[in-house]
Amino acid sequence: MPVDAYQKSTSVHSFTCEDLEVTLFGAAGAAIILQDINLHVAKGEFVSVLGPSGSGKTTLLRVLGGLQEKSGGTVRSAGAPVDGPPADVVTVFQDYSHSLLPWRSVRRNVALGIESKLSKPECAKRVADALAMVGLEDSADEYPWRLSGGMQQRVQIARALAMRPSVLLMDEPFGALDAMTKASLQDQLQRVQELTGTTVVFVTHDVEEAVYLSNRVIVLEGRPAGIGLDLAIGLPSPRDQITTKESPEYLALRHRVYEALGHGGRHA
Repeated sequence: MPVDAYQKSTSVHSFTCEDLEVTLFGAAGAAIILQDINLHVAKGEFVSVLGPSGSGKTTLLRVLGGLQEKSGGTVRSAGAPVDGPPADVVTVFQDYSHSLLPWRSVRRNVALGIESKLSKPECAKRVADALAMVGLEDSADEYPWRLSGGMQQRVQIARALAMRPSVLLMDEPFGALDAMTKASLQDQLQRVQELTGTTVVFVTHDVEEAVYLSNRVIVLEGRPAGIGLDLAIGLPSPRDQITTKESPEYLALRHRVYEALGHGGRHA
């Protein structure tokens, strides 16, 4: 597919969190989930967020996407305060089966976010470009319930890409998939991100996945959670499931992340 099928954004886009704090309310009352979160995500970065269950990974993603209110600090997207969902930020969730409309074809599911905003020819072009990027051109007229889990997740990603976002927020998008399908979609996501220059913030429980995909890995730790590790991943691209994961550099980075997840002390 020609590179100009998806024009790279020329606008500056990043997230900045300064002294972010989030308090949630439950049956036991108020609980501070995130505290003293200072984080910058530059345009075009791929940043993965890891941490123990309940550490606030999804909460952080929801704050960035304007879906969760903060209780302290500041959060900015492209320099503007986040006080609702930013127009060019799209979230992809893990539960692909419930995010797709079973009575709509793949093509019409991908068009869902743009069909009311664009002319029919422009909408059709965007849908075709997005389907090509995730390798589903030949399945455009199928229905979601006739597709595998991996293909359904690709439809959800294509729907997000059709909106031409500057940022993708991804909440464990491959967590429910088998190992082979997950590896295939990891490589697909790498190619899409390289093609589009989209900023990606990616929540996962999978250390190997985070190190393989990312430019940086953030580890949340503690209760309330803060940033315990902010690790640059300097692996060369493009990456390969075999040679990259067998390299000494990859193994050393993976070791550091596992160490951060397994011990209570903060890391530089």
